[in-house]
Amino acid sequence: MSIEYDLNAIVPPYITEYLRDKMTHNDEFLHELERYAEENSVPIVEPETARFLSVMCRIAKPKKILEVGCAIGYSSILMAQATDADCEIATLECNEDMVHIARENIKKAGYAEKISVIEADAKDYLSYIDDDEVFDIIFLDGPKAHYIYMLDECVRLLKKGGMIISDNVLYKGMTADDNHVVRRKITIVKRLRKYIDMLMEHKELETSLLPLGDGVTVSVKI
Repeated sequence: MSIEYDLNAIVPPYITEYLRDKMTHNDEFLHELERYAEENSVPIVEPETARFLSVMCRIAKPKKILEVGCAIGYSSILMAQATDADCEIATLECNEDMVHIARENIKKAGYAEKISVIEADAKDYLSYIDDDEVFDIIFLDGPKAHYIYMLDECVRLLKKGGMIISDNVLYKGMTADDNHVVRRKITIVKRLRKYIDMLMEHKELETSLLPLGDGVTVSVKI
């Protein structure tokens, strides 16, 4: 059986092992979601990215968060735990089954009043959000090939000084190196490369690209 991805393309395995050993948590409900995600092949954030996202929320103390790509609700619950009670989180998900699962998980976690799961295709939905509906943090973790189509709307909806955090931008190392590219992922890789260029060149953003998890960018609106 051939290996489709080089799982160690971004960070050496001994570093990943060390990081994850230091970042264990005791939240049984999150452990339950992690097990479900692994058993059902549902993509959720890597452990390093999860901790980073939590820390960024605690630093920024956002009042409004927009998430693109809810899946089973793991990241939105994580952000809810890391923010004040008056923080509002809107999370977008286009898969009907995932929407149902996410809402149930969020309810079980006790955040049904704090997190709103919206069934929508973010690529289309973002343009319908009013200009005065600004967010302190926008977390992009939806379809990677669509990031380039959502950036302008995300910048429009981002408060000055707010952050866009984008996950999976290095995509198992494929974004950075042609030798790692899997043929059927070429379109996604090309669009992610373009997305990173758009972030770096954007006049309203200052961006840092981090080799964390599957690659993360943090962009601040200046």
